Amino acid sequence: MSLFLTAKSQNWQPGAFYDVKGTKSTGLISLYPGGKGPIKDEAFIGYKEDAKAQPMTLSASDLRSFVAGRDSFIVAAPQGWSKYRLDFVHVAVDAPIRLFAVIGGSNSGGGGGFKPGISIGAGAGTGGGFNGGGGFGGGMSGGISIPIGRNSGGSGGGGHSGRALYFYGVNTAEMKPVTDENFVDVMTEIMGDEPDVVEKIQTKKFGTKTISKLIEYYYQVAASH
Repeated sequence: MSLFLTAKSQNWQPGAFYDVKGTKSTGLISLYPGGKGPIKDEAFIGYKEDAKAQPMTLSASDLRSFVAGRDSFIVAAPQGWSKYRLDFVHVAVDAPIRLFAVIGGSNSGGGGGFKPGISIGAGAGTGGGFNGGGGFGGGMSGGISIPIGRNSGGSGGGGHSGRALYFYGVNTAEMKPVTDENFVDVMTEIMGDEPDVVEKIQTKKFGTKTISKLIEYYYQVAASH
């Protein structure tokens, strides 16, 4: 399914962020605010309290996590998948073992480099838990997967989509790549609460090249309950 909302239509979304002290602020979030970020080697987002407020930019080191619309993100230290020292990872599936999504390569612009599509919704957090210590809890939103893309050359609009990379782990410090070799075991663990989904994973109806479709199917099944 290729449902996709453009960067322009999604510029400011209702959301919230937790700062490094764990303080929550709600308002409007922009994943691609344009211009240069406050810190050269860090991804950043835009924030304003309401539609009439003066916007500000927040660097990754200012944040623990944030939600834009129904999409949840955690600050992480990339290992080869971003040009930044600190960037944001999207929580594709929130479970005891989480599924994270990032975009491959190092051609990202600012604003975290993400272009959200129709959201699947998730909870995100830092450390061991996402409702304590500055995390978010979120719900599902219809089971549509999120196309993610890096902006090239800058954080304004007009970027291009890239190849999503998927990682798993309890938190971002422990996340490891999902590979052909571990796909069945990892995805069975993450999606084990849905037997119908597990059956399709174990019979190889899905694989590493179709993870986005698997996520979509997982949320569709969960929503049917």
